[in-house]
Amino acid sequence: MNEEYTWIGSQKTYIDEIHIKLLLNSIVVGQFGGNSSAGQYKNEDGCLVWMDPQLDWEFVVLLDAHNTAQSAELVVSTLKNNKDFIIQILSQKDSDIFDNLHHFLLNLFKSEEFRKDCSKVQGETACLIIFRKNNFLWWFSIGDCILHLFHSELASLGEYQQNHRSFFEWIGRQSTFNKTIPCYSAGTKELRKGANQIFLTTDGLVECPNANYYNPEEIYKLFDEYSNEMGIEYLLKDIKDKGVRDSTTIISWTIFNDNDATRPSDMK
Repeated sequence: MNEEYTWIGSQKTYIDEIHIKLLLNSIVVGQFGGNSSAGQYKNEDGCLVWMDPQLDWEFVVLLDAHNTAQSAELVVSTLKNNKDFIIQILSQKDSDIFDNLHHFLLNLFKSEEFRKDCSKVQGETACLIIFRKNNFLWWFSIGDCILHLFHSELASLGEYQQNHRSFFEWIGRQSTFNKTIPCYSAGTKELRKGANQIFLTTDGLVECPNANYYNPEEIYKLFDEYSNEMGIEYLLKDIKDKGVRDSTTIISWTIFNDNDATRPSDMK
C-alpha cells in the first residue's frame, strides 16, 4: 500500500474554491464545494482512495450525502475499520477477488451492527465503490453517483456511463439496506486495449445550470483537448462560472491496458 487519501466535505468544504489533488498512479481528485452566491453553505461529499501500484489495483469510494455529512463519515470510518480484511481480499487471485469483495460489502452493509450505526446518524448518502484490478473494472453502486468509462472503441458505439443514477437509494438513517431486500447495482467491465479513462463524479456536475455535462459525450470530448488534471480543473471552473450551487467531487485516472479485449468471432 503506497498511498491513501480520505476526505469529507464537512472537514474542508471548498465552497467557492476549486481544489485539485494529484495522487499516485495519476489519480486526480477534484473538489468544488459550490457557490456561496447561489446559496451553498455546506459540502456533504466525501471520498476514499486506496491503491497498490505493485499489485496493480485501485479501490475508490465516492459519496454524496444530504441533510448532513454524518452518513458519509460513517461509511468511510466503517471501511477504514475493516481495511485489513478488505486489503486481504484485494490481494487474492483475480478469479476470487470480485465475488469475495461483493459478498463482503453486501454483508457489511446488511449487518445489524452497521444498520444500528446508521440509525444514529442524521441524513443519508449515495455511495459508489469502484475496484480496478489489472484489466477489469468492478463497481458497487447505491444511489446516484456516476461512473463513466472513456475509451475510443466504446465511444464509437455511444457507450460511456457504466452504472445508472438510481434515485431513492442511500446508506444512512433511511437506508435501503434496512429493507428485506437491499437495493443497489453492481457490475464488472473488461477494459479495452489501450487507454481507458475511469471517471467518477457526484451529481453537481451533471445538474449544473446552463451546462450539458449530463451528456457524457461532452465530458469525453473535453479530454481530447486537455490532460486528466487540466480537464477536471476546466470542468470545475466551468460549473463554478455558471453559478452551480451543489458541490461536485470528481475522481479520474487512466489505465493503459496491454491485453487484447474480447471481440466478436467474426471481427478481425
